[in-house]
Amino acid sequence: MQIFDYQPPAIPWLDIRYQDKDLIIINKPSGLLSNPGRAAHTFDCALTRLQQLYPEAILVHRLDCATSGIMVFARHKKAESHLKTQFQDRQSQKVYIAEVMGHVTQEQGIIDLAIAPDSEHPPYQKTLTKGEIGGKNALTHYRVIERRTSSTLVELTPETGRTHQLRVHMLALGHPILGDTFYGDANVIKARSRLCLHAQSLRLTHPYSGKQLYFSSKHPF
Repeated sequence: MQIFDYQPPAIPWLDIRYQDKDLIIINKPSGLLSNPGRAAHTFDCALTRLQQLYPEAILVHRLDCATSGIMVFARHKKAESHLKTQFQDRQSQKVYIAEVMGHVTQEQGIIDLAIAPDSEHPPYQKTLTKGEIGGKNALTHYRVIERRTSSTLVELTPETGRTHQLRVHMLALGHPILGDTFYGDANVIKARSRLCLHAQSLRLTHPYSGKQLYFSSKHPF
């Protein structure tokens, strides 16, 4: 098992893409936790950095430490409740870009595999085959964007938000995400210096005005 060696980006500022009286949108860098862990050295994270500027900021959802991209924070409890309800009821839409090992043959498809904690190897997750009991349903849409020399750039649209969903779904498809030190083998890990997974866009409803909002950040790989 990989030991978590936390080395957050040295630049202390955050890439804030939008803010108003109800919410804040940032573009989180890879290598920065979304919220603090239990250990003292994990206090430095997206939430605590943002709270240095906006003490009232509230975490609405998380991105894995190694995943970069668009995140939303609420600025008060009412906005937090509204935004979290959108995520829970699948009213928002998150689109990710990933670079995966090998060539994905189908232009698009759906990965419909339940996900459960791997009891023999915590805190890893695993997919369940049809008929296996336990776990939670998980659904991911994928679409090929570009086939490179030995990898494929894919667009991933999850309908559910399970822990490590995109990473274990692409692994189950036979195309692990490059740079994945958690689920990848030696070739996957050494292929890239970071996890090639980026939350490229987020579409949601503004908690006060009711208007549809769209935020995006181009993938860096």
